Amino acid sequence: MDLKTLLIAATLVAGIPLIGGCAHPGHEQSSSEVLSDIALTTRVKSALLMENDVNSFDIKVKTFNGTVQLTGFVDSQWQIDKAVQVTAAVDGVRQVKNDLVHKPAQ
Repeated sequence: MDLKTLLIAATLVAGIPLIGGCAHPGHEQSSSEVLSDIALTTRVKSALLMENDVNSFDIKVKTFNGTVQLTGFVDSQWQIDKAVQVTAAVDGVRQVKNDLVHKPAQ
């Protein structure tokens, strides 16, 4: 098993948390909506892992009702643009909220 396959498998397993703690006051979701968001988050993380030029380990992905939020620090504006492009292309993504930050060179 190659490294990317292992990472994708680990992402899939990590994307199945206990459902009971996922509801937010004022933003209730049914269990099927929560599961759908978990599956979408997993698909987005897998798509980002497959991109060689994007440091996907520095990108955090959260999903609520099909809106995917990307957060974290990346090395270039190009990586930000690519991460948003890859995320938007994933089936089921309704909207991408880009909160990625280009970290300055040190």
